[in-house]
Amino acid sequence: MANSKSALKRAQIAERNRLRNRSYNSAVRTLMKKYFVTLDDYTANPTQELKQAVLTQMSATYSKIDKAVKRGVFHPNNGARKKSRLAKRLKQVSEAVAASGE
Repeated sequence: MANSKSALKRAQIAERNRLRNRSYNSAVRTLMKKYFVTLDDYTANPTQELKQAVLTQMSATYSKIDKAVKRGVFHPNNGARKKSRLAKRLKQVSEAVAASGE
């Protein structure tokens, strides 16, 4: 238990921040999973509608990652790494679809 008013306040602030960080982490993980599922669907059946869905999902995920970085939930390099993984996976799938389509 906190021994002073200031220590109690810091504990309350830390708990508030922990919950906020947890919600951002959870949202980013969920969006990334949804993105990868959509990407797998596009790989199995490459249509223009699915490609648009992939890009929409990617945009939403990028946005949430950027907001988490802006609010200090993620280190900037962590956010950049997550976004890079999304883009890399899309590039691999796009190349595979292009190769199979030709």
